[in-house]
Amino acid sequence: MGPQKCEAFLREWKERGIEEKKDFAILTAEVSKATFGMTPSEYKEFKNLPKQSKTNLRDHMNDLELIFTMLGERMTTELSQDEKPETFDKSKDVAKRGGKVAGNARIDAEKELGRPVTTRQNYLYITDKKKKLIDKSKE
Repeated sequence: MGPQKCEAFLREWKERGIEEKKDFAILTAEVSKATFGMTPSEYKEFKNLPKQSKTNLRDHMNDLELIFTMLGERMTTELSQDEKPETFDKSKDVAKRGGKVAGNARIDAEKELGRPVTTRQNYLYITDKKKKLIDKSKE
């Protein structure tokens, strides 16, 4: 999801009165859990990414993983804009429902493909390789 789309997703929650970082994390985890069956921290572990790092999970997703992430977030945003939930619990319900739409689509895609959409593949090696190239260019 591009930065503008992700910002719209978070901005919608801000408009609903969500302000605490932990509340954003809880809602994001609900979307992810409904989409992929795992929270972002569980997903990082699944992809063998450093636990407490600032590594952005999206940077390690394949195209399909990103598409279903975007679908869950966009559906959640649309539902929230339509329903205008007034409490955290109502926003949490919207997050679960938005993620479920993406989760159902992911399951359908996996049936058609005959394989999971989620992969353990990450791009740490590629990222490290780029860093080394950048560092060498500074010499």
